[in-house]
Amino acid sequence: MWCRASQPNRSLTMTTAFTPYDLGGLRLSSRIVMAPMTRSRAYGPGQSATELMAAYYAQRAGAGLIVTEGTQPSVVGQGYPDTPGIHSAEQIAAWRKVTDAVHAEGGRIFLQLMHTGRVGHPSLMGLTPVGASAVAAKGQVYTHDGPQDFVTPHELTEAEIAETVADFAAAARNAVEAGFDGVELHGANGYLIHQFLAPNSNRRTDAWGGSPERRIRFAVETARAVAEAIGGDRVGFRISPGNPFNDIDESDRTDVEATYTALVDALAPLGLAYLHQMEGPEIRDLTVRLRKAWPSTFVLNPFTGTEPTGPDALALIEDGTADLIAYGALYLANPDLPVRLAAGGPFNTPDRATSFGGDHRGYTDYPALG
Repeated sequence: MWCRASQPNRSLTMTTAFTPYDLGGLRLSSRIVMAPMTRSRAYGPGQSATELMAAYYAQRAGAGLIVTEGTQPSVVGQGYPDTPGIHSAEQIAAWRKVTDAVHAEGGRIFLQLMHTGRVGHPSLMGLTPVGASAVAAKGQVYTHDGPQDFVTPHELTEAEIAETVADFAAAARNAVEAGFDGVELHGANGYLIHQFLAPNSNRRTDAWGGSPERRIRFAVETARAVAEAIGGDRVGFRISPGNPFNDIDESDRTDVEATYTALVDALAPLGLAYLHQMEGPEIRDLTVRLRKAWPSTFVLNPFTGTEPTGPDALALIEDGTADLIAYGALYLANPDLPVRLAAGGPFNTPDRATSFGGDHRGYTDYPALG
């Protein structure tokens, strides 16, 4: 068990986190968010959701808001084995079982749209991955045949960029058809939108690369298209400034601040439901600046070093750093996490060996408090 036994009831004094919240007209039961986490259990036909996935999300419907695992908006957007899509009729129908299960338990759920871009491998989808530029990421990606080196992606042409933006908008419409309350665009963790934002993965010299204002264009155009497709109040956007995941280099602090300040300023007029920041180390000052610049709900997955985000993070709601707090690792192992947070613990410890793939073990068999 992982717990803060020395302060078992500290979060009980933080009442704001456990009160209802209005997210652009959508009533949330609390300010506690289940962060998006890839679980690689989409074993249904054509990478579609399963009954087991429906049970997993329904168990966690006590969250104020669930954001699902990353879901590819197109075939070429898949970067990992057994991740779900939202680009076919069978995928829409399968996801409907998940949303129905969550709504039956009183929950709210957004679908995260994740195009992995250059992070992927031809053996997964039979296609060459695409990217902002023809620059391979350093490292390997897991496939059914074991780890494989990243390949050099196909650099998207102007026409292909337009098609990709249209894929995101179509996927958002599919998500609404599947019963989701909204979608979150994954602009973090080194995936396609982030690849356009970062100078080491975007080496274009046209209108989609170069200056921060040009590197944010793909992110903004995608957000605009999705907002026009389903309404801005149904759209969230996730960022991770300075995150080196998947060989992203945002080590130039001046450039990072210029890029993300420009991005937030450009997204603000679109009327999006929220901005969701996955925070890295030594970046709290930028977090505060972005939070002040953002006109609507600000969701924070705070940096906590090596520990999972725990009850103490709820203080960031009380002091105004964030409106909602997103929990990742603890939600893997604690389906009733809000109840445990209110009590200050104890918390089940996530089994990292069962995080990706497998069956119900380490997925739907974690116990709730008795």
